Amino acid sequence: MPLSPSKINTFLFFKLPAAYIAGVRVRDVNKSSCVVSVKHKWINQNPFKSMFWAVQGMAAELATGALVMQKIREYGKPISMLVLANNARFYKKATGKIIFTCKDGDSLDAAVHKAIQTGVGQTIWMHAVGTNENGIVVAEFNFEWTLKLKEPSD
Repeated sequence: MPLSPSKINTFLFFKLPAAYIAGVRVRDVNKSSCVVSVKHKWINQNPFKSMFWAVQGMAAELATGALVMQKIREYGKPISMLVLANNARFYKKATGKIIFTCKDGDSLDAAVHKAIQTGVGQTIWMHAVGTNENGIVVAEFNFEWTLKLKEPSD
């Protein structure tokens, strides 16, 4: 059964309350992409009256991570997932509603399949782009995910 935005948002509430309180929400997740939104407000702002970079990072990581969770669920195998590295680039102040989108489902599919077939851990860089309400890119984040088939004793 596929993950739904409401299931992931409930997970956020209980397991990642800082992201939930900051307003990070999954809007859509499917086989090829994930969309996460967050609105600039008092609780998630920096001293310069824009969204704190770490809040943007939470939303961007969730856009990639929810897609990873979706793929793992799709394959039905016990696979561990962990961020190994990340980087970001900021272009404009993040104000208003920011939408982070990751469209790396196809390349992720190949990495998960290879991890299952070979039993060897795989890494994949995933890209999330944050745009404001005018469609202007405000930030881009990259996350290097490690995927490894769990051994029975894990």
